Amino acid sequence: MTPLQAGNGEVYAVAQGPISIGGFNVRSGGVGTQQNHAVVGRIANGAIVERDAPGEVTFDDVITLLLDEPDFTTASRIAEAINETFLPTTARAVDRNAVELQTPDLFRDDPVEFISLVEALTITPDHVARVIINERTGTVVVGHNVRLSTVAVAHGGLHVEIKKRTEVSQPPPLSSGETATVTETEIQVTEEEQRLMVLPSGVDVGELVDALNAVGAGPRDIISILQAIKAAGALHGELEVL
Repeated sequence: MTPLQAGNGEVYAVAQGPISIGGFNVRSGGVGTQQNHAVVGRIANGAIVERDAPGEVTFDDVITLLLDEPDFTTASRIAEAINETFLPTTARAVDRNAVELQTPDLFRDDPVEFISLVEALTITPDHVARVIINERTGTVVVGHNVRLSTVAVAHGGLHVEIKKRTEVSQPPPLSSGETATVTETEIQVTEEEQRLMVLPSGVDVGELVDALNAVGAGPRDIISILQAIKAAGALHGELEVL
């Protein structure tokens, strides 16, 4: 059990539970194998709140709704849905983060009922074009509305392999030499064939994946390629690295 401290030094929660590392690291007798980063993990739903954070909820004539994912279109749709259900002047989208509500006279004495009715409304939020990548596990998730401008991608790599082997040096018969062991080092350098592929403007997620697979890119290669495309300004969407 590990205490989770806030910036003021107070412990508000403790963490405990199984750690998901998304890989493995097995070693025995000087030989081992590893996949992904085995020293970084996540405890899913592992925090237990020990004390409440300071805060107070008050209800006035004006109630402000804060969006978890700020977006102008979503805020506008929320205000429109509330105004269609109540009075036309009940809601106003302040910006991409907040929607202001004027409590109707009918709910002056019961603002909780008003908020519960607002929460029951259904809207369609605006879907942000987003790419989520996890370098620790090599996971890539691309939203369906991610688009690319015309860009050229080259994929290739240089592989260097160093091998050491021990050989026995045997002196000629009837000589005064002694048998000795000699360690020889062998270095092999191979370079993959580099291919340049042009991704046309406006391709969707399916065409993007097909194009990256066509150049022989694996999940980790795709992560590097997406980061480079974003840096070049050709990826139209948010790139979020976990």
